[in-house]
Amino acid sequence: MSADHADQVLAIYQAGIDEGNATFETTAPAWSAFDAAKLREHRFVALDADGAVLGWVATTRVSDRCAYAGVVEHSVYVHPGARGRGVASMLLNAMIGSTETAGIWTIQSGIFPENVASLALHERAGFRVIGTRERIGRHNGHWRDVVLVERRSPIIE
Repeated sequence: MSADHADQVLAIYQAGIDEGNATFETTAPAWSAFDAAKLREHRFVALDADGAVLGWVATTRVSDRCAYAGVVEHSVYVHPGARGRGVASMLLNAMIGSTETAGIWTIQSGIFPENVASLALHERAGFRVIGTRERIGRHNGHWRDVVLVERRSPIIE
């Protein structure tokens, strides 16, 4: 993922935001803020044959504390017109490969329980449900729960 993909990445992000079950965010950030927040070595785009972005995955550190050096949080978004084609699975697999190569032992994410497709995707990718954070935040005037999922690398000891 690079600045060349910025407009498409942010448009896909905004589409997910607009659907209402992907994030607490209400608007996609400027590219400079998005770019600064995401770890460059663990962010990817899926492209079609013409170079259009079909989806993206990106990670952030969960903490600056050294005990959490091997823990990241991720987000994965797919263009509405590209869903159901394995794009998200491909992106998760690329991210899992890059994080394991870098010695990252845990990948986590928070998913709204209503986003059953994302929960199923993550389960297929080896994530497990840790628990539900009840009424963790307000979203569009309503309290929302978040299901915390994580994948512990089987190869990082």
